Amino acid sequence: MPEHRARTYHRGRVAGTFAEEITAMLEGELSDPRIAPCYVTEVVLAPGGKSCRVFIAVTGSEQEESDTLAGLMAARGYVRTEIRDRMGVRHVPEITFSIDRSERINARMDELLGRMEKHRGKLARKNVSPPTKTVAEVAGAKDPSRGAKETEHATQQPAAAQPAR
Repeated sequence: MPEHRARTYHRGRVAGTFAEEITAMLEGELSDPRIAPCYVTEVVLAPGGKSCRVFIAVTGSEQEESDTLAGLMAARGYVRTEIRDRMGVRHVPEITFSIDRSERINARMDELLGRMEKHRGKLARKNVSPPTKTVAEVAGAKDPSRGAKETEHATQQPAAAQPAR
């Protein structure tokens, strides 16, 4: 059974409002020292509206990410209460915070792709072949770049290999 457009639209609006309100809280209302500078990248609301997942991007190290996540999980009761008061709704979904590493992964992929392109460029410059030999040079005609002895030695056939007349 397809989902109604209005329900999808409503869920999107609620998720957008959650993102705005949680971002405002992260910017200055939460005073936990474990919470590093971070921002909301995405809010995913469950179809039934009972739970939502808030993706947070942290500017800092892996340790700061884990500390920020612990601080946010400790403050989620406060966040739910504030959202309930600000939005004026009766039910606020259960909030789960997750670290969003997609930007770091994309940056790493861009770096690796850049390295690959640079490496390919080097290989292309390295493999530029010198001017091709002419048919006469391949057949054994005199090559001006070779010495006279090398050319004579290359054109002479051994005595045993010469055909009998």
